[in-house]
Amino acid sequence: MGLHVVEHPLVKHKLGLLRSVDTPTNVFRAISKEITRFLMYEVTRDFPLNKKVEKGWAGPVEVDYISGKMATIVPILRAGLGLMEGALDMVPGCKISVVGLYRDEETLEPVEYYVKLAKDISSRVAIILDPMLATGGSLIAAIELLKRNKVKKIYSLNLVCAPEGVQRVLEKFPDVEIYTAALDAGLNEQGYILPGLGDAGDRLFGTK
Repeated sequence: MGLHVVEHPLVKHKLGLLRSVDTPTNVFRAISKEITRFLMYEVTRDFPLNKKVEKGWAGPVEVDYISGKMATIVPILRAGLGLMEGALDMVPGCKISVVGLYRDEETLEPVEYYVKLAKDISSRVAIILDPMLATGGSLIAAIELLKRNKVKKIYSLNLVCAPEGVQRVLEKFPDVEIYTAALDAGLNEQGYILPGLGDAGDRLFGTK
């Protein structure tokens, strides 16, 4: 299944705090980081493990470790930067690849303005970070970019998703896995998620 809604009570509780218009910037930022940690826990659930022997307090002990090169996180500028610290808290060894996209307010389509990818990205799992999956345009553009760079496994981590965006993404890329705290009701005429969080970028950066 391409869509995974994390139904944990703590995630639901914290998401409710994000939905409130009275939540100040510093609290919004901290809670977004906390929810990202929960979502990263789920994203990495199927990462492959190998065994190795370590020196333990009572002698040699066999332990598990994540095999091969780990992930690269791919925050979509600028709002995705607000989730980056939470993702790195869970998987500190991630490389960071950055994609700059903004949504044209008239066409609602993404415009690419900056790309800096990990040099070995083709051998890594990619985890795209973006608080909101609305129309799906930005996520599709980011996925296309990663696939052009031969990334084989792609996840998307989003605080909130709209059904329209999820459907559009998975119809085009059924192999992508989307992890989110909520699948909301839909989009308004301006392409914003309802009930949503408002403009997550502005709320994370305190610019409105």
